[in-house]
Amino acid sequence: MKEINIGGIQIGADHKPFVIAEMSGNHNQSLDKALSIVDAAADAGAHAIKLQTYTPDTLTIDESHNEFFISDSKSLWSGRSLYDLYKEAYTPWEWHRAIFDRARERNVICFSTPFDDTAVDFLENLDVPAYKIASFENNHLPLLKKVAATGKPVIMSTGISTLADLELAVKTLKENGCTQLILLKCTSTYPATPINTNLATIPHMAAMFDCHVGLSDHTMGTGVAVASVALGARVIEKHFTLDRSEGGVDASFSLEPSEFKALVQETERAFEGIGKVHYGILPDEMKSKTFKRSIYIVKDINKGEVLTEENIRIIRPGLGLAPKYFDIVLGKTINQSVQKGTALTFELLS
Repeated sequence: MKEINIGGIQIGADHKPFVIAEMSGNHNQSLDKALSIVDAAADAGAHAIKLQTYTPDTLTIDESHNEFFISDSKSLWSGRSLYDLYKEAYTPWEWHRAIFDRARERNVICFSTPFDDTAVDFLENLDVPAYKIASFENNHLPLLKKVAATGKPVIMSTGISTLADLELAVKTLKENGCTQLILLKCTSTYPATPINTNLATIPHMAAMFDCHVGLSDHTMGTGVAVASVALGARVIEKHFTLDRSEGGVDASFSLEPSEFKALVQETERAFEGIGKVHYGILPDEMKSKTFKRSIYIVKDINKGEVLTEENIRIIRPGLGLAPKYFDIVLGKTINQSVQKGTALTFELLS
């Protein structure tokens, strides 16, 4: 499978995970905070910072009755109208240039999730290196066509989608110019639980759609993301905030800087730990061979004496004959006098 290049970073099976810090609405409508989030993400080792490009009016209409009102008591956003929620969470378009410039200064890739055609046109003017399609938008086929036509890499989340939904979305992207696709396993609950994450889907999805894969992770902590790397995830997306206690629409399931730094470090360790199928002794293990057991003479022995369980034992270090020879050498005679603590070798046997 051909590697994908996003902003100069290679993404593929042989490369460490590409870790994205999702800003979302955690700037709390402060540009200064948004820029501080970029700085903190860079300091934590994020490879990319991701925005969301929409306005309340490009997502919904200004109504608060029935289906336009969040009444689910279990929702983080219960009691809010969709319009008011999006008004609080959106990133003003006039901020984008400043955020992109700050990311560039900090050597962090910046891109975004568009939610309609006007957002794509706007982001093209900013020369974004890639596009993200949100789970909630992966059935918006006109949007997929518009994004695919840019010819840029597309990262698409797969939450709240049937296999048939995904097949149609992928087909739409590929038929309209997308040649570089990454699918992210995603559970669209906030927060998500590990038990609902189903990471085993990741390698199946890679084989099913012949594309690179990753994880858009809404669980708490870093354990699920780290585990996903062992199953082939090479893109990890996590929501990011400066401080959960400051609140924000997504703050409760976002990582703070120290946690995000650990995420970057541990996903890279997981990648390095996968390695390849290998049996045998590694060069770095050779010095540890002395801590294996071998056969040693444990009493002073005169020439011609017989080896018994009283004068030889299997002990550390491992510089003598291997333990598999123990039964074979019992009853053999020694051809010279040796001291206690001598490693037994075949050269000492008559």
